[in-house]
Amino acid sequence: MEKRKDLSKQPIRVLGIETSCDETAAAVVEDGRIPLSNVVASQVELHKKYGGVFPEVASRQHIRTIYAVVDEALQKSHLSLRDLDAVAVTRGPGLAGSLVVGMNTAKGIALAGNLPLIGVNHLEGHLYAAWVRRDEHDDHPEPQFPLVALLVSGGHTELILITDHLQYKRLGGTLDDAAGEAFDKVARLLGLPYPGGPAIQNAALRGNPDAFSFPRARLDGTWNFSFSGLKTAVLRVVREFEEKQQSLPVEDLAASFQAAVVDVLFAKTLQAARMFKAREILLAGGVSANLALRAAFTGQNEFRVHIPDLSLCTDNAVMIAAAGYYRWLHEQRDPLDLDVLPTWQLL
Repeated sequence: MEKRKDLSKQPIRVLGIETSCDETAAAVVEDGRIPLSNVVASQVELHKKYGGVFPEVASRQHIRTIYAVVDEALQKSHLSLRDLDAVAVTRGPGLAGSLVVGMNTAKGIALAGNLPLIGVNHLEGHLYAAWVRRDEHDDHPEPQFPLVALLVSGGHTELILITDHLQYKRLGGTLDDAAGEAFDKVARLLGLPYPGGPAIQNAALRGNPDAFSFPRARLDGTWNFSFSGLKTAVLRVVREFEEKQQSLPVEDLAASFQAAVVDVLFAKTLQAARMFKAREILLAGGVSANLALRAAFTGQNEFRVHIPDLSLCTDNAVMIAAAGYYRWLHEQRDPLDLDVLPTWQLL
């Protein structure tokens, strides 16, 4: 029998597990907002030599580290299994082999602790990172509905209207490369290391964003995005410099490329917020860690903007536990034969 609590007296504590790609993560979150622990074992150094995530290497590394990561998360929260109320785990989207490691671990913990199992969509987790406070003393307010959310990561660039908890409407998304994917590809063109997002951001700090006039694909009349033309424009400039045997102005190229991406993301999100009469804006996903993008949104005063703490922008288990809490409130309980969904869409 699943244990139950008097919600008026006791906090709800959810263990989150995240292994969708190359981060092995576990965390305990209280009432969907207060992180009691947050442990992430990164595989970035393992995958650098491949220029991207190598799936087989990722899944094997998850197997090596998952139990130690979960144990550390429980220790840092000063809780045991009997103190938890649920186990939330990323069901998808992500790499199949990586997802299975996290799912099987969560099932074992749920069975051993007699806890409900809750499968969470990874994208929904990124959105709920905006509800998380830094600690119990952080008094930043909860996001207020309706919200327009810009979800930007390596695999996704989407505009989403959120009308209430767990209630979404997809307004539009990328027609080709996601923003994070474009950062990675352009970084390779410029000879910058993996991962491309931080590398381009660092180079752009010393560059001139007006040095090159790169195209902005506005796609007027839709809420969609496209970055393939921008990527091609960067490639064309790189080849021109190579043909002339001139050294690449990497910092100016990085700054100009980044400015083009930020410009489109920012303008389109504000336009959608106005159109759908949103009260506030939410920025989430790995690319939301980009300082230029954050500055664009925080620099306007038309809408309150919610952006997760930098530590919660990239993949982590705090966001999975937070989303799992709201799923728990809505009485989601999944069976122990739950399977992963590598291509699972939020909408």
